[in-house]
Amino acid sequence: MQRDPVAKLLLFGATGDLAKRMLLPSLYGLDADNLLPEALTITGTARSDHDDESYRKFARDALDEFLPDDRKDKGKIASFLKRLHYQPLDATDLDHYDQLAAKVGDVSGGLAIFLSTAPSLFEQVIHGLANAGLAGETVRIGLEKPLGYDLASSREINDTVATAFPEERTFRIDHYLGKETVQNILALRFGNSFFEPVWNAQGIDNVQITISETVGLEDRASYYDGAGALRDMVANHMLQLVALIAMEPPARYDVTEIRDEKAKVFRSLRQLKPEEVPGSTVIGQYLGGAVKGEIVKGYDEELGKDSHTETFVAIKAHLDNWRWQGVPFYLRTGKRMPTRRSEIAIQFKPVPHSMFSGRGGLLQPNMLVIRLQPEEYIQLLVMAKEPGLDRDGIRLREVPLNLSLDAEFAGTRRRIAYERLLLDLIEGDQTLFVRRDEVEAQWTWIDAIREGWKANDMKPKHYSAGTWGPAASIALTERDGVSWQDD
Repeated sequence: MQRDPVAKLLLFGATGDLAKRMLLPSLYGLDADNLLPEALTITGTARSDHDDESYRKFARDALDEFLPDDRKDKGKIASFLKRLHYQPLDATDLDHYDQLAAKVGDVSGGLAIFLSTAPSLFEQVIHGLANAGLAGETVRIGLEKPLGYDLASSREINDTVATAFPEERTFRIDHYLGKETVQNILALRFGNSFFEPVWNAQGIDNVQITISETVGLEDRASYYDGAGALRDMVANHMLQLVALIAMEPPARYDVTEIRDEKAKVFRSLRQLKPEEVPGSTVIGQYLGGAVKGEIVKGYDEELGKDSHTETFVAIKAHLDNWRWQGVPFYLRTGKRMPTRRSEIAIQFKPVPHSMFSGRGGLLQPNMLVIRLQPEEYIQLLVMAKEPGLDRDGIRLREVPLNLSLDAEFAGTRRRIAYERLLLDLIEGDQTLFVRRDEVEAQWTWIDAIREGWKANDMKPKHYSAGTWGPAASIALTERDGVSWQDD
């Protein structure tokens, strides 16, 4: 792809937690490796009252706190800080956008905007940018979630953005797509000939995707209680993983072709009818308990009020297309789980006949495990014979074939997702960003589930912190003869 780097970057929410933890360290990392355009300037904006110098001190403190020690270089940090500028902004005051435009200056050389703001402010921000001349043909915008809470609000936001930024200049961010291991799914599937013949309903019994967190609300209470696990995790991260696992092979690694194939997956999701939702979904909310030996409060106690927001959701999903007909996709995500894990487990169908059964040999179906975090590895579980004379029978055991990406690429620095995504935004590569039709197909499926919860008056079942969710989530898979991959 031909890249088209911009000369300026504008960061909204430049004093927030995301900026401190991810954006500023990512931009520094790119600058330290000479990957940013030499003349690129970075302007931060937020409600906080900073000038250039005080914002550079803020950024220096953030880098000192969140950069790994081996990445700290006084000279490179000083050089990076010179790129930074700051302009305070009240997003509800149109006059402030003229001051912001004056600070940013000439955008004829290209401007990339990273917008992280509450959904309620999107209309004012987009109109403010357009009125101040910060939305012309040389300007592209990156949109950080949440982009609405349902299909209607998502369409409203997308319609608002589209008044100033056409689709080819709109970059919707899902940071999971910037993870190295997530991109390795494409290499695993389409770079190896031995998977494709069995990567379908004839070869695969089920797919499990788990994203578990040990944390509770932390500082996200106001957002999370209005969103819940379904909107926060399933509606973006988990469905993007489904798409990469299930998509048809694109003809080439091309932005349009990859996003076309992902969109087809989302349109293939079987929409649950209200009467089907109780049998296909489980929702939960954590009570007090112990996580990693530490006593923690329940959700309502952390929140300070009673709430029916789900902190756990498990779903049995299906794709109605040729490749995946009849294969269940089990999705599970929750807070206050025993371990932090993001993982895809693909269980293949058993061999059609076991020649070992008469001699006591027990077979297990093969499984491919793709671990995204905290470790990064790909593991294939295969059957092997235990050493011995076999006079009392043949003993078979499941053994792992491991590819540790951390070990295999130990000499290569692993970049955090936002480094890749910010660089792609600056250079204009939309491959790892989400297209509007993908978003709307996702919300159509999510909204049907929420309507089913409402129609059936479903309330979250309680589970103790430090466990794998409500017991009903075990039954969701066990009645199909499947167990969650919890090892």
